[in-house]
Amino acid sequence: MRRRLFIALPCTLLAACSRAPVAFRNTDLTGATFGRGFELEDHHGQRRSLADFRGKVVVIFFGYTSCPDICPTTLARLAEVMKALGPAAGAVQVLFVTLDPERDSAERLKEFVPWFHPSFLGLRGDQAQIKVVTNEFRVFSARKEVGSELGYVLDHSSGAYVFDPVGRLRLYVKDTASVNDIVADIRLLQEGR
Repeated sequence: MRRRLFIALPCTLLAACSRAPVAFRNTDLTGATFGRGFELEDHHGQRRSLADFRGKVVVIFFGYTSCPDICPTTLARLAEVMKALGPAAGAVQVLFVTLDPERDSAERLKEFVPWFHPSFLGLRGDQAQIKVVTNEFRVFSARKEVGSELGYVLDHSSGAYVFDPVGRLRLYVKDTASVNDIVADIRLLQEGR
């Protein structure tokens, strides 16, 4: 009798643990201890935190409006993701956090960010607030003086972070990720995976 119980117990435990892990196409960050949130102002002047977007998949991208290449390309790709999601895009929020609050005023963000998609929000704070958020998300940014009318550019991390509808950090999306891969992963998160 004891022997049967011993054999049955591992089988029961295996059945409870047999749920297959989700096969995301982008980098799985489930269980990460960083990227726990933010508190910044959106381009409408409203204080925002990650909790404001519960119930939606949230994509956070760090950049600046004077960026010559990666930032506009990534925002354009995220706009394509929204289009590909169709009606499901209503349950996705893209947030663009400026790394350049010196130049990226609320007005500038309001002109720039929604140009890619009307639902996208630009977030900003002062230098100290941005530093807190970039440290929390482990985002690199370094100012580099250039001999042009821009005055300086920012070398910075180029990927995006994706949160599930309950507010957990789940994915890191490289700036080279395809629209199809991003859409597939967002759909999995929307299904509660």
